[in-house]
Amino acid sequence: MASSSSAIITVAILLALFAGSSSAQLSTNYYYKTCPKVFSTVKSGVQSAISQERRMGASLLRLHFHDCFVLGCDASLLLDDTSTFIGEQTANPNRNSIRGLDVIDNIKSQVEKVCPGVVSCADILAIVARDSVVILGGPGWNVKLGRRDSRTASLSAANNNIPPPTSSLSNLISKYQAQGLSTRDMVALSGAHTIGQARCISFRGRIYNDSNIDSSFAKIRQRNCPQTNGSGDNNLAPLDLQTPTAFDNKYFQNLISQKGLLHSDQVLFDGGSTDSIVKGYVNNPNSFSSDFVAAIIKMGDISPLTGSQGEIRKVCGKVN
Repeated sequence: MASSSSAIITVAILLALFAGSSSAQLSTNYYYKTCPKVFSTVKSGVQSAISQERRMGASLLRLHFHDCFVLGCDASLLLDDTSTFIGEQTANPNRNSIRGLDVIDNIKSQVEKVCPGVVSCADILAIVARDSVVILGGPGWNVKLGRRDSRTASLSAANNNIPPPTSSLSNLISKYQAQGLSTRDMVALSGAHTIGQARCISFRGRIYNDSNIDSSFAKIRQRNCPQTNGSGDNNLAPLDLQTPTAFDNKYFQNLISQKGLLHSDQVLFDGGSTDSIVKGYVNNPNSFSSDFVAAIIKMGDISPLTGSQGEIRKVCGKVN
């Protein structure tokens, strides 16, 4: 009897340990019982925002990226500054450029109406990213969920972890590797620049100083982006000059034609180790789609808060 009792206890301990470890794993059906309307509610909000402004899809996708690269996918990016707290929104990669925070707030308020206190802002960012890509014609995927929201943020990590538009290829590779993402993941995720726009301040150096740029393309972009710093800094240009509001592989076609808008775009096809990946995505759009999906799911796995860590914010811009 003693041996059977100890065996039962051992099994119970193992089951407890297993339950504890499994709770730290994200799941595609995490809200199946607790918030079955989460997907339809979020998609409605994303669809509404993109129907008002097609560019918003790219802005919403970018929020997920800028969140996950700083402290993991924990919605730290969404925390507003207060008199006693400085968040990530004024970091160089985000200042005057992150958009769509009001869209996230609106979606969160709608989700709170159907299931209050259940769905995290971090998970909303992940679902919104998927819906934005799909609505703009890109591939879909099952979003892994179960993240919780942070109670803190890091201005310094936002400044250091997110690669700037002036990045070299080696810098891009190392920044992504630091997040557990491969070189192929990096190139695939860079393909998100098939949608959206960039400010003149982000590509001025590229169109006036780089030699690996199509001259006619440079001249076109120079018309709306003066060479003088401080002049026209916020003037916009599409990251993909062919189909700026359609999620496709045209971005990579542009790189082969030396028409990448950002310096950090063109370094992906400039005689380096990633040239073959870019060519592969041009020749086989489906390989880009499948690699992008694999990479963004992997990115969504970066250091999530789970179990009893963090909290489920009631409002995404502030801790409870």
